[in-house]
Amino acid sequence: MSDSAPTVEEIALLDRVQAPEGQGREIPDAATREVLGRAPVQTVADLDGAIARAKAAQPAWEALGHEKRSELMLKAADALDANAETLARILSREQGKPLNGPNARFELGACSGWLRSAATTVLEPEVLVDDGETHAELHYRALGVVGAIGPWNWPLMIAIWQIGPSLRMGNTVVVKPSEYTPLSVLAMISVMNEALPADVLIGVSGDREVGARLASHPDIDKVMFTGSTATGRKIIESSAGNIARLTLELGGNDAGIVLPGSDPQAIAQDLFWGAFINTGQTCAALKRLYVHDSIYDAVVDSLAVIAQQTPMGNGLSEDNVLGPLQNKQQFDIVNRLVEDARANGARIVTGGAPATDLGELFYPITLVADATDGMAIVDEEQFGPALPIIRYSDVDDAVANANRLEAGLGGSVWGDPDEARRVASRIQSGTVWINSHGGLHPQVPFGGVKSSGYGLEFGVAGLKSVAATQVISG
Repeated sequence: MSDSAPTVEEIALLDRVQAPEGQGREIPDAATREVLGRAPVQTVADLDGAIARAKAAQPAWEALGHEKRSELMLKAADALDANAETLARILSREQGKPLNGPNARFELGACSGWLRSAATTVLEPEVLVDDGETHAELHYRALGVVGAIGPWNWPLMIAIWQIGPSLRMGNTVVVKPSEYTPLSVLAMISVMNEALPADVLIGVSGDREVGARLASHPDIDKVMFTGSTATGRKIIESSAGNIARLTLELGGNDAGIVLPGSDPQAIAQDLFWGAFINTGQTCAALKRLYVHDSIYDAVVDSLAVIAQQTPMGNGLSEDNVLGPLQNKQQFDIVNRLVEDARANGARIVTGGAPATDLGELFYPITLVADATDGMAIVDEEQFGPALPIIRYSDVDDAVANANRLEAGLGGSVWGDPDEARRVASRIQSGTVWINSHGGLHPQVPFGGVKSSGYGLEFGVAGLKSVAATQVISG
């Protein structure tokens, strides 16, 4: 049980960022659909002003040098830690994810951890040639102003993935949060700005027109975007005019392959959370599971037991670890794909219908057995609590089907580690996990291939992606 009433701290922080009474756009609580707050509705003119301020602040921020910037970023991380519970509760209400499990409190911990990692990662100049006649070094400088466009599924953590490296390298950042989850992002930025200089980090809450302008603005030097492949294509087109550099983390439809000889009960818990972390609303979640015929039924049964034992409900309850779909559009996609699978002969093992007793946008964990390639639930990214499980008898066929789609964000192989690594080398995705799925580390680069985008985030590679290169030779 938990007190669902907003705390004094929540109210005070929301009041810092939301629109005045009677203005703005109402943002609902994802679980109860009651009004959480009022998001500012800013315009293209507001965005232009924010970019102008960020551009004016950038030279002084870069001139502070790496050591001072790192110091201020660590103070911003301290501020996040001091406000972590308040931010987690706002995030839980707005996004829907529960406080516990790999959810809201986990996300706030990741925000602090990734920000600290970006602040302290060392990026030294690289000596290219030093042969007694020529000495050439590769240096990394600030680009200028970075435009960060974020999603609604992990709105705070992904914003930090964009903000942290950009600030570390001496850029200023203008953040455009998702229209579905603006309040939590604006609240986080407000907290960080307690430690950062004015106009180094600015949030702008607006509609798609504002996002399009951010991607095409002549004073934006880099665009970082996490979201759908369709929107990513539009950003590529918009950025042609200003030749902004891009890092795009786009849609995923990650395949997992369970090899023969695997122990179904031993891997079931990790398979479950690989698929259903954040109630399945994760770009690099496991979304297609290929299981060898010899252990197929046992894997399905093991996953069903976990699904039936994992509590779902309002995220502010300390008992729940699964929440609602964040928005009606995504809810409808999941419902459509499950109904299509049922109509085409798939077997619904658990779930399979909206959980209206829990609330408007709750959909239970749905295991879709006897799914086949070509079904919509396999070929389309469901981005929710429904997992198609496909039977195979030949590993080569499973690899071919895993690679069949245009998505290439992540993948996983489960079984004997040596054999799994041999299979992993054949998977067309930016990351392949062995006997796990979806785990990220702030020093391990992450990015997609094919239509899942391009560019790397995290660690040294992530710092380089938000920097301009300069060769000094002589």
